Amino acid sequence: MAEQKPFLVPVVVDGTRDQEAFVPDAFRAMQWTRLPRGETPPAFVERIKCLLSPELSPLSAVSGAAPGLREPVRATWQSKPVLLAIVAVVCAALAYLFADKFWISKHLTSAPAAFAPPSHSIAVLPFVNMSGDPSQDYFSDGLTEELLNSLARINELQVAARTSSFSFKGKDVDVGTIAHKLNVSAILEGSVRRSAHTVRVTAQLNNAVTGFHIWSQSYDRDLGDVLQLQTEIATAVAAALKVTLLSDASARIEVGGTQISAAFDAFLRGQKAHNMNYDKENERAAITAFDEADPLYARAFANRSIAFCQYGDEYLDKARVDANRAIALAPELAEGHMALGCVSRASLDFSTAGKEFERVVMLDPGNARGLRWLGGHASVMGHPDSGLVYLRRALLLDPLNPFSYEILGTMLFFAHRYDEAAVAAGRAISLDATDPDPYALRGLAYYALGDLPSGVKSCEAKPDNLETQSCLAILYQRLGRKADAESLLSNARKQYGDSGAYTYARIYSQWGQIDKALEWLDAAMRLRDSDLVGLKTDPLMDPLRKEPQFQAIERELKFTD
Repeated sequence: MAEQKPFLVPVVVDGTRDQEAFVPDAFRAMQWTRLPRGETPPAFVERIKCLLSPELSPLSAVSGAAPGLREPVRATWQSKPVLLAIVAVVCAALAYLFADKFWISKHLTSAPAAFAPPSHSIAVLPFVNMSGDPSQDYFSDGLTEELLNSLARINELQVAARTSSFSFKGKDVDVGTIAHKLNVSAILEGSVRRSAHTVRVTAQLNNAVTGFHIWSQSYDRDLGDVLQLQTEIATAVAAALKVTLLSDASARIEVGGTQISAAFDAFLRGQKAHNMNYDKENERAAITAFDEADPLYARAFANRSIAFCQYGDEYLDKARVDANRAIALAPELAEGHMALGCVSRASLDFSTAGKEFERVVMLDPGNARGLRWLGGHASVMGHPDSGLVYLRRALLLDPLNPFSYEILGTMLFFAHRYDEAAVAAGRAISLDATDPDPYALRGLAYYALGDLPSGVKSCEAKPDNLETQSCLAILYQRLGRKADAESLLSNARKQYGDSGAYTYARIYSQWGQIDKALEWLDAAMRLRDSDLVGLKTDPLMDPLRKEPQFQAIERELKFTD
């Protein structure tokens, strides 16, 4: 028997990126396999079988054959090396697709798993306001968020995002339960006592796996020294977790910050308003607070830009000025590039938006919001594979944020993975039953699956919203309830006016009224409707894709490849 030659398969079990790994050059020529926490899904096993069994048909590893691969391959000995290479590539591609579905399915179910969090993972719980004045909650919450962001800028740490960590505020939940829900190995908690000119911060770090105390410290500082205080606590926590810091760690933590206490206070008030439910009143309050910050405070400019960007299209010029100012003050500030990405996407400059979102993730790979924006952008631009990778990473960092599931579900819908989109929407609803958008997403996913009654039930649960109304208009029309469908569309147009142009185009597209759909799509173009970002991959627009007028609009929008 001929000797079996060993072979190596690059496998990543943590967050290491390909270009960061210290590996033999031969590894870099091969496609890496990522197995979070070392788990081996069935697809990985099948891939290895393919690589170990040269005679095994690449299609026998899965049930059914992929389109275009049904004919058997006949090979001579001369073509065998090429054939084996092709087999390996096909196996890897099929394994990737199945592993992707395995990951999504696993993380969209509630099946319990063994608690084995990453060793350098941490959640920062809201520090307790010890001032005795509830109106000072914004300061303790804001200081906690700043500390969380400081830790997240340390590449070696995996830090649970703010929304997930803050979901436990005011709740009597033990540390072990929190750690399990956030999948972290350490918990940082503490308290803040603020006086007129000073602040006292007490912090305590606990091992969430063993329950043992790791480290604690109290700090008394002038308010103007809060920026250095964040660095001190972050570096102390990293040292306690035995994380080796890079030489530029302090600079990364403090980038874009301020030492002016009044500016810092104004920034925290702006953040408090911005973190409330997204509506114009809260964004206006955030903008007003950010206005009071120091003119050299880059993070204040970046966050005011994002607030302007989300406030309305008419404020995009102001948002762009602020974003550029933030980047000029602090070129390495991820939030500045996030702001410019937001402005660029809303302005339909998709190429610049993509580059800026990529820059955000490069500068701050632990930023869940940046990962969501990059993942969503890549997906709507027609790259769902890479987009879903970023969205999965965001979900790991922010597992209790309903928007993590909503954006994931939306991109699964755009990728025609409707069953998974419905499940993701359901998870978003379970975390926040008040937001109508996931109900609409779930309803449309059921519609695409042909389950019209379930779609109607989902969208009728929250009928007073443009998204759920459009969902019902589509469903009612398909069910033969034309009068109800037309009434819904008429009422929506009265309520939302031309601002819903893209949505009206979707409805008419699904009704089969192509001329009307194109008419509203033209209106969306005239209005520079930011919803046009989804046009390239939106399944509801599929009936229009062969129309010359539609194709001309696509060319004008200059979608990235």
